[in-house]
Amino acid sequence: MKISMKDGSVQETTFEEELGRDAFRHTTSHILAQAVKRLYPNTKCAIGPAIADGFYYDFEFDFDFSAEHFAEIEKEMKKIVKENLPLRRFTLTREEALQLMKERNEPYKIELINDLPEDAELSFYQQGEFVDLCAGPHLSYTSAVKAFQLTSVAGAYWRGNEKNKMLTRIYGTSFPNRELLEAYITRMEEAKKRDHRKLGKELGIFALMEEGPGFPFFLPKGMILKNLLIDYWRKLHTREGYVEISTPILLNRQLWETSGHWDHYRENMYTTVIDETDFAVKPMNCPGGMLVYKMEPRSYRDLPLRMGELGLVHRHEKSGQLHGLMRVRCFTQDDAHIFMTQEQIPSEIKGVIRLIDEVYSKFGFKYHVELSTRPENSMGSDEDWEIATNGLKGALDDLGLPYVINEGDGAFYGPKIDFHLEDSIGRTWQCGTIQLDFQLPQRFEAEYTGADGEKHRPIMIHRVVFGSIERFIGILIEHFAGKFPLWLAPVQVKVLPISDKFLGYAKQVEAKLKEAGLRCETDERAEKIGYKIREARNERVPYMAVVGEKEEAEGTVAVRKRDEGDLGSMPFEQFISLLEADGIRN
Repeated sequence: MKISMKDGSVQETTFEEELGRDAFRHTTSHILAQAVKRLYPNTKCAIGPAIADGFYYDFEFDFDFSAEHFAEIEKEMKKIVKENLPLRRFTLTREEALQLMKERNEPYKIELINDLPEDAELSFYQQGEFVDLCAGPHLSYTSAVKAFQLTSVAGAYWRGNEKNKMLTRIYGTSFPNRELLEAYITRMEEAKKRDHRKLGKELGIFALMEEGPGFPFFLPKGMILKNLLIDYWRKLHTREGYVEISTPILLNRQLWETSGHWDHYRENMYTTVIDETDFAVKPMNCPGGMLVYKMEPRSYRDLPLRMGELGLVHRHEKSGQLHGLMRVRCFTQDDAHIFMTQEQIPSEIKGVIRLIDEVYSKFGFKYHVELSTRPENSMGSDEDWEIATNGLKGALDDLGLPYVINEGDGAFYGPKIDFHLEDSIGRTWQCGTIQLDFQLPQRFEAEYTGADGEKHRPIMIHRVVFGSIERFIGILIEHFAGKFPLWLAPVQVKVLPISDKFLGYAKQVEAKLKEAGLRCETDERAEKIGYKIREARNERVPYMAVVGEKEEAEGTVAVRKRDEGDLGSMPFEQFISLLEADGIRN
């Protein structure tokens, strides 16, 4: 398909390519806006970008808009597609652009124009009677959009600022054919069933309360799950030669000024005053790790020094951006900071990549990799950034790991490698990160004594594997649809006596299972066995041990497996062997 680029040129691309997909969906957002303006001429348009899996457009309506209006909008969108309107790009001077938007009564576009630099090129796209301030790119004709659907409506503050007017955001998605759209809708329906907020509540894993928006409460079964992940993390890091530290949650302003966070990250930090001194709740663990490194003289013989920290961090997120465990204001970051010499960069980066690969493989995740380069608001010299970026590229190339370069999206102190997981229904999640940092050791004047007896500056790796333990739990809930593998299940076996008469034997079975290291519970309720089985299945318990007169007399258990049903009666020792073969421990 042909797309009209920002510079006015025309380029061939496909929907499979990100450029083509974004242009396709951006064009659909313009078709949506044109349909809205045709149906409701007094509506004012804001912005309408392509996003992951679709697009949205923000509007100011003069009536109460709801999803009930979708049908007539989609009908009008189909007409626009059928009209096969060409999308024509043109530019205007600032005065001409402001006059055009004034004539069309588009105050949000006028504000955008006024906020652009004086020398900015002001480009527009026109399709039929509809004109929009836009940089592009777009498809050449509306007829290329063969299949689309409006999916939801939500409120959105203009420019993401809570002090601005609340607009109406219409979300949608589009594809080159009906088959792809229907496959996407089926996948989204499956995603709703797997929603970690719904399952997290049903399975007793976590709760979100009005008293602490963005601050999740972990319930007993959730704590089992969280601690299992932490135990697994500690086991791997001990094997890989990491030492574990813990640094304070609250540290003074001077530290954050030294690290650069006070200037570059201030709006996301919670602050307070103690003894007339500004303090901040840590949004990151790294400055505390720097203080630990500097506590004693370091030699080249000490390097690489790998320090891990399961640090509780707090970051201010706008209330409209909070989403279950996926976007919170407080989370446990499975951090590690590696201090090393420049010569050790390749081997340490490769070691972290191998560790991340091992963890993701454990949970059955595929993943892809992005290399993010220097952003505009960065610290440090061109030389340092070049060495750091080449160090990450070199490690990826040596391992033969495919990656995409994400220009300008690195951290302010260094480039990074991001790992994007693909879950069981094809969605991607950004979790693991490796960041190479020359800046923080310089700002903190960290040193080590080299083999030449001189002082040298170490280089630092910041890295996470889970990313956020809370978010990783949310991803796991949805990936497994609550059906965790045996080693990770909060309750591994549910013992189900068929009546109160066999409760004593059930408790004996429970005791033996616990002695064998299993997490188990007995359903002691005076309910029929069919009801107990259904309840255990709804709780996603991997195994059920049903006991009655026959089992008590023979010293056996009637075993049921979560997805396979009845496995028959077996001696207790055989049941334990079955569980061990299924992997009861990480």
